[in-house]
Amino acid sequence: MTVGTSRVEIPPPVSAMAGLAWPAIPERSGNIIFALLFQLEQSQWWTPEKLHAQQYRQAAELLRHARDSVPYYRERLEDFAWQGGAPLDAETWRQLPLLRREDIQEGQGRALLSERLPKSHGATQKVSTSGSSGKPVTVMSSAVAAIFWNVITLRDFLWRRVDLSAKVAAIRFDEKRQSRYPDGMLLDYWLKSIQPFLATGACAMLDIFTPVDKQVEWLARQEANYLVTYPSNLEALLLYCRAQQVGLPTLSQVQTLSEVLHPRVRNLCQEVWGFGIDDMYTCQEAGYIALQCPDHAHYHVQSENLIVEILDGDGNPCAPGESGRVVLSDLHNFVMPLIRYDIGDFAEVGEPCPCGRGLPVLKNIMGRARGMLTLADGSRIRPDFGGPHFREVADVRQYQIIQKSREKLEVKLVAPGGLNESEAHNLRQMILDQLGHPFELEFSFHEDIPRSAGGKFEDFRSEL
Repeated sequence: MTVGTSRVEIPPPVSAMAGLAWPAIPERSGNIIFALLFQLEQSQWWTPEKLHAQQYRQAAELLRHARDSVPYYRERLEDFAWQGGAPLDAETWRQLPLLRREDIQEGQGRALLSERLPKSHGATQKVSTSGSSGKPVTVMSSAVAAIFWNVITLRDFLWRRVDLSAKVAAIRFDEKRQSRYPDGMLLDYWLKSIQPFLATGACAMLDIFTPVDKQVEWLARQEANYLVTYPSNLEALLLYCRAQQVGLPTLSQVQTLSEVLHPRVRNLCQEVWGFGIDDMYTCQEAGYIALQCPDHAHYHVQSENLIVEILDGDGNPCAPGESGRVVLSDLHNFVMPLIRYDIGDFAEVGEPCPCGRGLPVLKNIMGRARGMLTLADGSRIRPDFGGPHFREVADVRQYQIIQKSREKLEVKLVAPGGLNESEAHNLRQMILDQLGHPFELEFSFHEDIPRSAGGKFEDFRSEL
């Protein structure tokens, strides 16, 4: 299989038939996933027009199912202009009302469940968000949706040109707390869901709540080739390794997920470890939204599984260079259809990619609305406060900034001994110079600023 200018190979699958080692005939789920992967290897190079035609062909199937078997949509689609005759198109699609988190939370969750799920879509499962947005939701999904998650995972492996026989280390949230320091947890596979038909190397796992110095010590012991973690945790690892002059010579690639990746962390990774970062954009409700392009720092929407719209304040599609709200539609979850679902994120649309893929481009992921700083004129930006340079001014071990109003920010600091007058002045000036706006800053001091219950950390949060 060819990715960009490089040829990437998936190792021979595990055969499920006695005496047939190669060419292998995998078990049923493996055959389905490889059949889909073959199609995705072709469709990524289609023109945008061809991709759109197939997306809305599938969206039409989803709408028919939703109208016929989902109470929530049966009511809302009764007067919808499209009734299944003519082909569905983007203009008609945009006439559908948005689905919001509040709609799922406020008694509509059960009404969104299908009364007649096709048997071929398999078993159902419950998926709950972490609640880091302050608005946790629970959705239902199917075995078919899980298959698409698996096939896009394999696409991600191909795009990142990984060696599947290598060892990966994952430092992330562990709900069951089974991967605690000092040993963590060691598995002999990367993903349990693909283990039956595709052999991989080992995966070492460590709880994200482990102190950074112990994470680095654990990583050194693992001698892993790849690292998967959250951007905030990666930044802490990089700063520690730079300060303590710790090397991790076996590490050759890092992937980030679950939080917004700031450009400064990309630069820091290149400086400290000598390679870049591969990021992904996901949500619990629908899985993969976009993967980083194999050849560029921007992202490609996974259009074979989702319709992703970036909409301005008036509900119109954003043009390249414009930012707006992320609205997605899961094309294959027939258990609980999420149609034009406003997930509460912001992203910037990018120009078509020179790599040749027709998949839409997201230039930047801004994250949740509460992660956007609101200026006095009402405009919003994704802030960068220059946090990594705070240590040049004072002994700042950790920080978090909270927007209280359009004019006031609380600067929460873990700074043993506090700040003297000169340090407070210089830190205040550094933040204001970075933001370019004369906010009122209020410093508060803490022993620790914890991660959320789901292991995520926000260096900025808006309470507006």
